[in-house]
Amino acid sequence: MDFNVFVLFGASIVPLIVGFIWYHEKLFGKAWMRASGVTPEAAQSANMALIFGITFIFSIMLAFILHGMVIHQYAIYSLVADMTPDQQEPLVKDFNDKFGTLYRTFKHGAFHGVLLGLFFVLPVLGTNALFERKGFRYIAINAGYWIVSLAIMGGVICQWA
Repeated sequence: MDFNVFVLFGASIVPLIVGFIWYHEKLFGKAWMRASGVTPEAAQSANMALIFGITFIFSIMLAFILHGMVIHQYAIYSLVADMTPDQQEPLVKDFNDKFGTLYRTFKHGAFHGVLLGLFFVLPVLGTNALFERKGFRYIAINAGYWIVSLAIMGGVICQWA
């Protein structure tokens, strides 16, 4: 089992692609602008290079944390953390030989991505939106985007990392 950085960087592009589609005016773009109070003029004046750059950095952070959440086999390292490398190696090898490929599917990773979106992102976004006096539509559009993005990211990471 190796830590595949290329897969993580690939998964980090997912929120940008999903966002391009999700917030397009033909899908949820116009509804999001109304719900968030962003005018077309304000959207036009944004520094998109900076926004996309920071979004990609945040996406990398998400991919790295998702990696540990969707691939359960990495939990073995926390169980053997207090052992010497000589003690760890045979246990980790034996564990990975027996269980290294269990639950390593796109579907399983997507399931965990959805759970993360529903039980972490939705409460955080929802709480902020309530205090910002944003409505249900604003919460649903933004949480939906993250649920879909995290599902695809989790699936990619679990299947190919």
